Amino acid sequence: MVQKKISQAVIRRLPRYYRYLRDLLDEGVERISSNELSIRMKVTASQIRQDLNNFGGFGQQGYGYNVQFLYDEIGKILGLDTHHNIIVLGAGNMGQALAKYVNFEKRGFIIIGLFDVNPELIGKEVRRIHIYHMDEIEEFLKSHQVDIAVLTLPKGQAETAADQVVRLGIHAIWNFAHLDLALPKDVVVENVHLSDSLMQLSYNIVKNKTQ
Repeated sequence: MVQKKISQAVIRRLPRYYRYLRDLLDEGVERISSNELSIRMKVTASQIRQDLNNFGGFGQQGYGYNVQFLYDEIGKILGLDTHHNIIVLGAGNMGQALAKYVNFEKRGFIIIGLFDVNPELIGKEVRRIHIYHMDEIEEFLKSHQVDIAVLTLPKGQAETAADQVVRLGIHAIWNFAHLDLALPKDVVVENVHLSDSLMQLSYNIVKNKTQ
């Protein structure tokens, strides 16, 4: 059976649905229509239905969506019904901030090791997560199942580190480094260029002032 290709635009909206559904559950809401959800999310009801229909729809005519069921199903689609072990390459300010963010664990993303070359950091811990030397990555991966590598390294080191972990069997990279990685097609890369986002914000500030 040929698997239906889902657009990246739809995939990028799924975490937002998941977040709003969590809020609804916290409010004690048991069911919601696409129209009611559209008002909360400020997107059209048609867009919501089209997005969810890519995965089977989940709604019932005249009833709407069961919030708990839809929340659980989107969680499964996003792979949040399982744990993903993570290593962070770069234990500077950004790497340590990620390690301290406990909400990752609530979503099943478990940081099990940090790596750096700074001798002042090696051997220390961040929220009980050990900081290893970069030279220890290969040995670490022999004894630990790792699903995702996070890059918070300087641009000059990030590409070499990415190539190394891919060669060692990691096929998912969360990239905070200021470069676009050239990796094999079977490696999933999610780029987070914070400066790009800030420049887009700057553009919109200027645009609003000139309107």
